[in-house]
Amino acid sequence: MKATQADINWLGDVSVFEVNRLNAYSDHRYYHTMEEAQASGTMKMRYDLNGTWKFNYAVRPDCRPELFYKADFSSEGWDDIEVPGHIQLQGYGQIQYVNTQYPWDGLNELRPPALPEDKNAVGSYIRTFHLPSGWQNSPVYISFQGVESAFYVWLNGQFVGYGEDSFTPSDFDLTPFLQDGENKLAVEVYQRSTGSWLEDQDFWRFSGIFRDVYLYTVPAAHIRDVRVVTDLDKSYTNGTLNLELKLEGKALAGARVEAELRDAEGTTVKTFGSEVSDSLVNISEEIGKVHLWSAEIPYLYRLYIRVYDAAGELVEVVPQAVGFRKFEMIDKVMHINGKRIVFKGVNRHEFNPRRGRAITKEDMLWDVRTIKQNNMNAVRTSHYPNQSLWYELCDEYGLYVIDEMNLETHGSWQKLGAVEPSWVIPGDRPEWHDIVMDRAVSMVERDKNHPSILIWSCGNESHGGEVIYKVSQYFKTYDPTRLVHYEGVFHDRRFNETSDMESRMYAKPADIEEFLNADPEKPYISCEYMHAMGNSIGGMHKYTELEDKYPMYQGGFIWDYIDQSIYKKDRYGKEFLAYGGDFGDRPSDYSFCGNGIVHADRKVTAKMQEVKFLYQNIKLFPDREGVKIVNSNLFADTSALELVYSLEHEGHEVLRGMLEVNVPAQSEKVVKLPLDAVSLAGGEYAVNTAFVLKAATLWADKGEEVAFGQFIFKQDQVNSTEAVVRDPNLTNEIQVVEGDVNIGVRVGHTHVLFSKAFGTLVSLKLSGLETIAQPPAPLFWRATTDNDKGTAMGFELGAWYAASLLPRCVEWKAEQKPDQYRIEFTYKLNISAEVQVKVAYTVRADGSVHVHNAYRGTAGLPNLPIHALSFKTSPEFGNVEWLAMGPEENYADRAFGARLGIHGSKVADTVAPYLVPQESGNRTGVRWAKLTDDAGRGFKIEASGAPVELNVSPYTAFELENAQHAYELPPVHYTVVTVAGKQMGVGGDDSWGAPVHPEYRIASDGELEFEFVIRAL
Repeated sequence: MKATQADINWLGDVSVFEVNRLNAYSDHRYYHTMEEAQASGTMKMRYDLNGTWKFNYAVRPDCRPELFYKADFSSEGWDDIEVPGHIQLQGYGQIQYVNTQYPWDGLNELRPPALPEDKNAVGSYIRTFHLPSGWQNSPVYISFQGVESAFYVWLNGQFVGYGEDSFTPSDFDLTPFLQDGENKLAVEVYQRSTGSWLEDQDFWRFSGIFRDVYLYTVPAAHIRDVRVVTDLDKSYTNGTLNLELKLEGKALAGARVEAELRDAEGTTVKTFGSEVSDSLVNISEEIGKVHLWSAEIPYLYRLYIRVYDAAGELVEVVPQAVGFRKFEMIDKVMHINGKRIVFKGVNRHEFNPRRGRAITKEDMLWDVRTIKQNNMNAVRTSHYPNQSLWYELCDEYGLYVIDEMNLETHGSWQKLGAVEPSWVIPGDRPEWHDIVMDRAVSMVERDKNHPSILIWSCGNESHGGEVIYKVSQYFKTYDPTRLVHYEGVFHDRRFNETSDMESRMYAKPADIEEFLNADPEKPYISCEYMHAMGNSIGGMHKYTELEDKYPMYQGGFIWDYIDQSIYKKDRYGKEFLAYGGDFGDRPSDYSFCGNGIVHADRKVTAKMQEVKFLYQNIKLFPDREGVKIVNSNLFADTSALELVYSLEHEGHEVLRGMLEVNVPAQSEKVVKLPLDAVSLAGGEYAVNTAFVLKAATLWADKGEEVAFGQFIFKQDQVNSTEAVVRDPNLTNEIQVVEGDVNIGVRVGHTHVLFSKAFGTLVSLKLSGLETIAQPPAPLFWRATTDNDKGTAMGFELGAWYAASLLPRCVEWKAEQKPDQYRIEFTYKLNISAEVQVKVAYTVRADGSVHVHNAYRGTAGLPNLPIHALSFKTSPEFGNVEWLAMGPEENYADRAFGARLGIHGSKVADTVAPYLVPQESGNRTGVRWAKLTDDAGRGFKIEASGAPVELNVSPYTAFELENAQHAYELPPVHYTVVTVAGKQMGVGGDDSWGAPVHPEYRIASDGELEFEFVIRAL
């Protein structure tokens, strides 16, 4: 649309989404010389407008300084604001987080495309500039890479243009409005527009100029748009390069284009060219044998496109990365370069806890390295096109991308979880066709040359309908080299051909198998799965196990990469990571913004341990003799890796070595290891094998582990001489003092006191060191995780909370033998008269205390969250070391990535910084644990028989349960030790009702028991 005057009514007009905006084009760079192009540095023909602008904030349109764009309007006294950046993160307006509901729900009675007139914040920006030297006789344009959600532009008092779509660029021609000397640029940004109805993503609702702004000029003959399309022959060996160029400028007459393709080493592969005809160039060139691009081996060629004017002078050089790859559907299965692909993916929001979506290059570099280091091979840009640099990094580092257009209308068709599309948009409404299609075109035109992008996505959670179907047909017609994704057809099968693959969200493994067993017409992916909210990712193995079982199962994308939480100060001035509602925002969806496998401050969560293991392409299966290596890579062998192996006895390394082993892609090999397992001394052993990088790469340092496998076995004692001989100096006479209320037991330096009144152990002194600050008590409750809350655990299983608070000792009995003293306490619980718990303490002649916990249940009760015994000890015991599964926290359904070994931590660090305090820090497979003070004094807990689970924390389950933020937790007064026979899994299929899988639950109707020993160090 063209116009010379701005009109505020465009904000609510679904037919107006751009005015005077330039057509979208590729995101290539261009330079004057080959030297500049080869360096690919800062463009001299681009002038950065990022930085400090003058700013005025108005809560609604009728409060804005309407004529601020006039040349004679003074902004003296206005505030400063940083660009790029969000208005709401710089001290203005209301920060708000909502998920599926529209942000005005319950505040304004609206239906699209109407807007809330009383709550539509306006940011007025002013920036002055002088044209760079040498630009005066050239065309000058301005590019806004991202403005949320609608904006008007003036230069020197004259209207330039209008744009919507927060996540793709809007460019305008400034040439007619320039003046000598100082130029005044004025931008008016509105938080709400018709575009807001299409941007109902699960994120914080911001506004402002949050991506780069820059001026640019172009040479007299300029390539405005580049389209590079590669193809491969049937053998995936020889490549074809198709080049389409759109040129502009006064020097096009007689101009010629020359293209030089260089390989990764800089060697020229081929040079070819063409005359410019009608501002267009179309070239198809056979390249011959080529190196292929994939996420495993992201081989990039460099294409230098040179423009010469009629006099033969070099006018412009465009450097363009080129990856030869072919993505296609073969026999209903997606293939990359002829091989079946499995997406080991993650959904990624652009986010920084201080800058919101105005992320930096450093953020992106950290992200791409972290994603690669943890064996992910794919990213979905949920749910909008990202900054261009992200796609460059995915090309270079090697990640497959689902590029998703900026569309989500969740609140228009799903209410309180129920599908109710009575006023869904865009649906079949023709008036929404153009505004939606424009978003698709803007994304494709900008991003089309990135080999990392395999799939175009029609947006997210916008139901179905004809409009989105037409978008998919545009994708397929314009770009047949990629496939098209859209999950929403699951809710509206009328246009099932919208998506080339069956894509679902949070489908259970059984549901996925049901689909795959029904002879489907399309392959399957989970565009979102494993809802990683808080302590989650349990049961992920059930999804990854489908990869080898079903060819048409082609992976999924974890939800999601990073917590969307924002730094805020509590009332005492201490910073914390805040979530929805913490800023007084209503409505809000509160902590639902915290679903990351990375914390918002870019620290990796413990959940990543499981992700890295289950996503590894190379599987290692060691045993007593050696290791079976299964290389599931499609293209990469193991020549860049070295195999490191070790043997540990009771957690201590007794042997280590390294081997050079090259296993080709898609093959397996068995390698013998010099373990000499037959002659080993008795005890428990772990064979550890790992592939590590031989040399540093773009994404990791030398020695980075990329694959791991462990085998645990027990070695019988070879002969009787290895039998444990009890040292008589370590045994003592057992002395019992039975009082009226208490029973004291002394064995050497061990002093134990049992209370008849309280029915428990009340003191255990080891060499004078008291280990019991609060007595042990049966525990059946864990602090609810986010997933637990989603299953209403407090309602369904809450009786175990009360049962844990009020166990009653109904009987005790004791027995003394020459070498031990045993006392047993029997407890009744208020949950049922039929439930009985017995805790027996046996003090032995070596000074150790053996603890046996037995539970007898009954029918009709809810499942147990945990079967444990918990006590408090001194906070001076602030260090813990385990021989257990680790090193990070793990649970029954999230222990595949854990490994048996000796791991240590500060007790304070065992509490994971999830946004809402909850169960965290557990270790499974615990053989022993040592709790010590800073002087090394303390005590040891040992499993007796089967390994136990152990949680050592500064807080009780009840303290964690009753805190909504970490700052609500009490000052630390204890170290809380919880020994469990079993704790239920954490789940993760979703966070709003999916239960933990049956094998990871704890039935309450049977008998359970566990044993452990407390002894001095």
